[in-house]
Amino acid sequence: MKTAIFVDVQNIYYTTRDTFKRPFNYRRFMNKIESKDEIFKAYAYAIDKGDEKQQKFQFALQTIGFNVKLKPYISRSDGSSKGDWDVGITIDILESAKEVEKIILLSGDGDFDLLVQKVIDKYGCIVDIYGVKELTANSLIETASEFHSISNKDLL
Repeated sequence: MKTAIFVDVQNIYYTTRDTFKRPFNYRRFMNKIESKDEIFKAYAYAIDKGDEKQQKFQFALQTIGFNVKLKPYISRSDGSSKGDWDVGITIDILESAKEVEKIILLSGDGDFDLLVQKVIDKYGCIVDIYGVKELTANSLIETASEFHSISNKDLL
């Protein structure tokens, strides 16, 4: 099945760290998907803080087969920070839905529930969601064609 993959890197990083104290195994994930689907596109959306460890991780994602999209980390004068890819992910998914049969989104962010419903209704795509169940919005789980709960077997 012609498939496009979209990873909300920050969401997966923090939810696996907070729940399991271990990072997600992207290589195992890609191998699993490649064994049953034709990967048409694979994007990983990350925040660029210029950190060397982070850059090594981003290079590893590219080596695995992801097109890594970076957005600068913004630190505001009031001490808050911003680094959000929701709109970028949404645009890319809507564009890709015209070309693929399946969308895979790795995120637990409930803001994506309307997007998932739109892609299913308008384009007839299957939309699979991968997320840490305890930290994934119920609305996203319910809207997905299939929800895959990230567990210990999916981690490094």
